[in-house]
Amino acid sequence: MTYIVKDECIKCKLTDCVEVCPVDCFYEGENMLVIHPDECIDCGVCEPECPAEAIHPDTDDVSEKYLEVNRKFSEIWPNITRKGEPPTDAEDWRDKENKFEDHFSEAPGQGT
Repeated sequence: MTYIVKDECIKCKLTDCVEVCPVDCFYEGENMLVIHPDECIDCGVCEPECPAEAIHPDTDDVSEKYLEVNRKFSEIWPNITRKGEPPTDAEDWRDKENKFEDHFSEAPGQGT
């Protein structure tokens, strides 16, 4: 099992989870984070730290799509190891629907 980031992170990109990761397996895109599934040690400490509830085990019902998204983009986006400032409008995006289809960006973030 590994943990993955799902579309709840899009446009929220809260980085509380990054601070607690013991293996620095988070990668930053323009408007979301992903977890490298081969680097994740399945400790689960990141899951309760995510205010947007975007982190899930890869065993839940809708994780397969996001497992591939996390795998693909963790290979090309920069690693992030420190908590950063969230977007100023993050709360406005928290409960929006269809965020992946309407707002996902393949562009990399800045990394740390």
